[in-house]
Order: sequence, then structure tokens, then C-alpha cells
Amino acid sequence: MRANDPKSTGKKQISLLLGLAFDAKDGHKRLTRGRNFILAGGSEETHGMMQETATKINEHLDRRGKRLQDTSVDELREICEKIHHP
Repeated sequence: MRANDPKSTGKKQISLLLGLAFDAKDGHKRLTRGRNFILAGGSEETHGMMQETATKINEHLDRRGKRLQDTSVDELREICEKIHHP
């Protein structure tokens, strides 16, 4: 175990999806927080797309009985592929 490993230090591991978008031209500041995610910026359309994606990722994880922090990068990539290319 490494010294900064949460298992060795007793600290709780936290995983989070972070969505950032920079295409807003309307002056609005958009910020959405949810279970496992924080989304910032973007046009109304882009921000909505990020919200939908984050929500669907959580739904897929729930169906699999998994938590984000227990999901591999490959599994997360597979979920995203299913969401955007059904």
C-alpha cells in the first residue's frame, strides 16, 4: 500500500465526475451538483447534455449495484458508449 492510499490512512475515498464546458455565450453561469458529479459552464444545450449523461451514468451504476469509486475506467467508458451509442 502507498502512504496516500485511502485504505492505509483510514480516509474515505471519493470519486466524482467533473463536467466542464466553455461554449456559453449568453452570460449565464451554470452549475449543477448531483450524486457523483459536478457540472459547470456550457450553453443551455451543452449543460443539459452533461446533466443527462451524468444522470444516466448513475442509473447504469445503480442497475449494476455499483458505486462510482468501485468502477474501473474501462467500465465507465463502456457505460458512456452505451449512453451515447445505444
